[in-house]
Amino acid sequence: MRKRFVPPIPDGIRDDFTILRARRVETQTNMMYVMLLATTPTAAWAGAADVHWLVRFGLPVILAVLCLLGLLENWQSRQRRMSLRRARLIVKKTSRVSGIVAIMCSTWCVINWLNSPPENHASFAMILTMGSLATAYCLSSIRFAALLNLVIGVVPISALMLSSGVPSEMAAATSLMLATAILIRFIMQGHAMLVDLLQLQKQTRDLANTDPLTGLANRRALDGKIADLLQPADTQRPFRLALLDLDGFKPVNDRFGHAFGDKLLCSVADRLRDVIGDQGLVVRQGGDEFAVLLPPDSALAEAPVADQILIALVRPHVIDDTSVAVGASIGVAQWPKDGACADELFEFADRALYRAKAEVRTPLRAADDMARSA
Repeated sequence: MRKRFVPPIPDGIRDDFTILRARRVETQTNMMYVMLLATTPTAAWAGAADVHWLVRFGLPVILAVLCLLGLLENWQSRQRRMSLRRARLIVKKTSRVSGIVAIMCSTWCVINWLNSPPENHASFAMILTMGSLATAYCLSSIRFAALLNLVIGVVPISALMLSSGVPSEMAAATSLMLATAILIRFIMQGHAMLVDLLQLQKQTRDLANTDPLTGLANRRALDGKIADLLQPADTQRPFRLALLDLDGFKPVNDRFGHAFGDKLLCSVADRLRDVIGDQGLVVRQGGDEFAVLLPPDSALAEAPVADQILIALVRPHVIDDTSVAVGASIGVAQWPKDGACADELFEFADRALYRAKAEVRTPLRAADDMARSA
């Protein structure tokens, strides 16, 4: 039941959703702070005369100070780059602060309601409900914070109006609850639309970064990952890039056809996935060319990855009941020892790859010459 009415965020877009919410909060909460700040002087002036001055003036003053601090913090925050850690802090802090503000506003209105003549009740109900509805709208990107503000702001004053026995107040409370229900529906639909949008963006991004034949990452994804690893950071550790070409693939492809060759490429991709697993990124660059990126935190970062790949590929592949064998030539480059940028890393790995190919061809050529002389 809970998952039906409050569905969780899919894991694949959770981080993107957090960042999007934080960015929207930075934009929309300024409006909320300005709105609340503008209402504090008139609210203090309209307070019940019999209420203690700490309630009548103290709460509005504290609210005004919080709004000013919120505007200042938002202005400073927007000067910094949005990261996942900062986005989580923004969402958590906004939910906490908005809840405190909602309690202050609701307390002020309820106390003034109880200490004012009946003809003034409507003004306090309007101050609180309009503020709660507007605040919930500004916080609509944070579902929990928006709903919490509506509950704190609308439920107490609605309960007072319904229990007053005055038909006009009871009718106003009913209308208020209906308006709140509509806003809740709007918030839930907006939340669902954001989730659908991010899922669609993720699917589009995955298609753009995936090789359609093997399901591996493509060259675009590889370039993006290397660019991320090269971003300046407090601590940067070495990472490795391995480029490999299949040896003997072209004769197999020419003999058995492209459909057979495609299946062979998929079989090679599966073995590379098995070797690398979640410890790195396996890429098909095109044709029979593959690449492997081992980030600094990979358990294979110090392992003889070229030897492990060659061992995995040495066993024959069985395609359509036909056993075929292909090998590979591999060139490995390590950042920053073998190159300071992506182009230098690829160039170093390419040279190492061609040297490996030359070493493969030389024994084969020598074997052919011996066969001919015999």
